[in-house]
Amino acid sequence: MKVKKNRKDNREFKQLKEQLIGIRQVIKHTKIGNLWTHEASVRKKLKQLHQMQGSSIKGYEDLVIDYRELLDDISRRLLEDYNEKNETQFEFDDIVDQFEVEYLASGILTALVSSHIPTLMADAFQTHFPQNPKDEYQEARAIKRKVYLHLGQTNTGKTYQAIQRLKQSTSGVYLAPLRILALEIFERLNEEGVPCHLLTGEEEVLIEGATHQSSTIEKLNLNQTYEVAVIDEIQMIDDSQRGAAWTRALLGLRCQEIHLCGALNSKEVLMDILKDCEDDFEVIEYVRQVPLEIVKEPFKLSEAQVGDAFILFSKRKVLELAKFYRESGIRASVIYGDLPPEVRKMQYHDFTGHENIILVSTDAIGMGVNLPIQRIIFMNLQKFDGEEERWLTSQEVKQIAGRAGRKGLYEVGYVCSYGKGYSFLKEKIEMDDPLIEEAVIGPSEAILKIEGLPLKEKLALWSTTPIQVPWYRKMDIRDYILILDKIRRYQLSEHEQWRIMKLPIDVHNEEIVAMLLSYVEQYFIQEVDELPKPAIKEESLKALETYYQKVNLYYSFCKNFDIPFDLDWVYEKRNDISEQINERLIKGHY
Repeated sequence: MKVKKNRKDNREFKQLKEQLIGIRQVIKHTKIGNLWTHEASVRKKLKQLHQMQGSSIKGYEDLVIDYRELLDDISRRLLEDYNEKNETQFEFDDIVDQFEVEYLASGILTALVSSHIPTLMADAFQTHFPQNPKDEYQEARAIKRKVYLHLGQTNTGKTYQAIQRLKQSTSGVYLAPLRILALEIFERLNEEGVPCHLLTGEEEVLIEGATHQSSTIEKLNLNQTYEVAVIDEIQMIDDSQRGAAWTRALLGLRCQEIHLCGALNSKEVLMDILKDCEDDFEVIEYVRQVPLEIVKEPFKLSEAQVGDAFILFSKRKVLELAKFYRESGIRASVIYGDLPPEVRKMQYHDFTGHENIILVSTDAIGMGVNLPIQRIIFMNLQKFDGEEERWLTSQEVKQIAGRAGRKGLYEVGYVCSYGKGYSFLKEKIEMDDPLIEEAVIGPSEAILKIEGLPLKEKLALWSTTPIQVPWYRKMDIRDYILILDKIRRYQLSEHEQWRIMKLPIDVHNEEIVAMLLSYVEQYFIQEVDELPKPAIKEESLKALETYYQKVNLYYSFCKNFDIPFDLDWVYEKRNDISEQINERLIKGHY
């Protein structure tokens, strides 16, 4: 075991060393507004290096120093910008000398906030929150729960089996990572005679007499009791930003029978949590019925055939490849993260109906509807994950590659790469995935009951208070802090700040944030009765995608604050935008 760890540490150390020069160059030319993602990435790399302590790797100490200096340089720039915008004079060294642990864990802004927190408040704070996260959910602890762990590779029938049990129940809930998955189960249950509501951050479709609910996981109502619950993609419990929603659902569901569906590498941490909760559980492991074959020869662009799915890791590259094949006479369906779910459905439909014979996609298909894919072609083996450009993990490769093959249609699934990627894919597919060791937890609304500090400071204190239980870690609250900082001048109540902070928006999209602040200004300061509907000036593909997000913000802001709004207009406008985006994709007008 020790030999394996040393080998892994050496491999990761080499990658970190190779990446340093490139990261320095990128950061040197990055504008202040985009520095936050790099700051989080460098902190993440320092954590990786910290985990290698004791490995006796040559040059280890020097690399730690180099990354720490890089983090300090980024943080000084961010603090200077903060001082300039807020007319303050905080000193970097003063903050970090006193709050180094907070700085390394959550960044300069959290350390800055922590520097204002009185020690007495920190002591009082600890008394209001249980040391074990499970104890925040006493109603769930009072129920004798049975949990089924459906674990295995992609495309093995895990979710199908869980949904079969959900359909048999008198009341139930399906919790999805994506709106399109919630929509798929909503439609399936209603078509099969099980009345079901749909509830996501973007819509609420209520069916008369519904006994079930299909929802994105963040919208789970913990005050409701269900007979059966299904939590999909449970391995997301490890995600630094969204993982807290999975942990909250797992710990807080008031339900006698819970089905967890996901990757096998989540088994150990889930078992730790369930034993600690004193829940009964049963592990069901799934294996592929359709074999997966890795093709040794590099793929050539001239070899595209029916049922191929091409995987790239940027919208620009997806559109470029789709355009290349369209100009070659081969029609392609297109999928990427910014596409509205309605457009994804249209694109999926054209692929399954052979209107388009190939699919060009980002890793967005890793979680999603089962499609008639015979061959997965990795056009790239690296991706930018929002923080850094890195090699794909074994779990990511398996999640995507597992989409190849479909019982009754393609009895073998093929995986290959464009260029020399055979050895890499073979290694990642055959290796055991690194175990998920921690579930991410987020702050609950209990934080609003504590008096004596602004919400931003309380969040910083929450994030830096250590957890006593080894299988949990706290979420990165950077995005929350950013939003709270932007709305600080409006002097809103904590409940209002909390609801704004939790709105489902892209906090790094300047247009969306500007619209959010405009709504805050109009509703809370100008006290208008209704908010203006968003408008669009141009109709490029990018403008249409942003407009769709603006319509969603109009909906969610009004919904959250009980502001009258035109629901019919929202649905009509979404459909109209989706049709326009789909038409552009079909015609190649990007």
